[in-house]
Amino acid sequence: MALFPRLDDLLELRHQAHTLGLPSRHLVNSSFAGLYASVFRGAGINFEEVREYREGDDIRYMDWKVTARTFVPHLKVYREERERSVVLCVDKGPHMSFGTRHTFKSVQAARAAALLGWAASRLNDRVGGMTFGDPTTGIQHFRPSRGRRGLWQLLRALSEPTAAAAKSADSLAGALQRAVRGLPTGSLVFVIADLNRDVHDLERTLGNLIQRHAVVLIPVDDPADWEIPAMGSTTFTGTDGELIEIDTDDPAAQKAYRDAWRHRRDLLRTAAHGLNILLLPVRTDEDIHTTLIRGLEHRARLRAL
Repeated sequence: MALFPRLDDLLELRHQAHTLGLPSRHLVNSSFAGLYASVFRGAGINFEEVREYREGDDIRYMDWKVTARTFVPHLKVYREERERSVVLCVDKGPHMSFGTRHTFKSVQAARAAALLGWAASRLNDRVGGMTFGDPTTGIQHFRPSRGRRGLWQLLRALSEPTAAAAKSADSLAGALQRAVRGLPTGSLVFVIADLNRDVHDLERTLGNLIQRHAVVLIPVDDPADWEIPAMGSTTFTGTDGELIEIDTDDPAAQKAYRDAWRHRRDLLRTAAHGLNILLLPVRTDEDIHTTLIRGLEHRARLRAL
């Protein structure tokens, strides 16, 4: 397994991104609206026209005043803004250099960022990004820009190795605050990170962000996050550098490990639901393209209810 993605591989993912979205010139009420656009529309839409209702149209956009006046169902049609700022915040901490199935978290996070970045670029959005957690480089910020300059800078940074360190330079809350500094209201912020953590501080930061921006959380998971392999008595190094000895063969220890992960994930889901933030988990043992498609399809179905 490769510890870090190759830049060429990230660039090649642009050929898969077309299934995540269609150009924003398509009307948001049209059946031709792409999956990506249908899920993330609403960050900025402009009124286009009023027209007669057609079979299959979304009744949430019904113009009841015109309908009552003409006795014919009419619909308000909106057009998605042609340009929007999209920021991909990607975790590059040492804890991302981990994976027990198929690939490492660092690779899967970069692939997710690439797919979403290429899809946003196809919408003619301003795409930028940020990497955080690397103790050597610190926070690297690439402002959203027209064209592909910001996305290329981000992908290049993601393909560079992270320095080995005893402690993680975890700065997610600070990175998010910096990422949105100066962004126009209605920007779309993706957080692609190892979110197997205490969410209380993160919840406060996210609560502030959603006042002005749309936020999507993409936890990067590995099966070993909740199922510790039976390896006998083993010494682990925590993200704070502390050594921890665990008897991995102990059923009680395995259950406690699994229950702790489930508790943290339940708290994350609860926080995301309370803030109306989309949660799209990805796993190291699953194809990233299929996982994102499945997650967006599920979200699109919920929005249609």
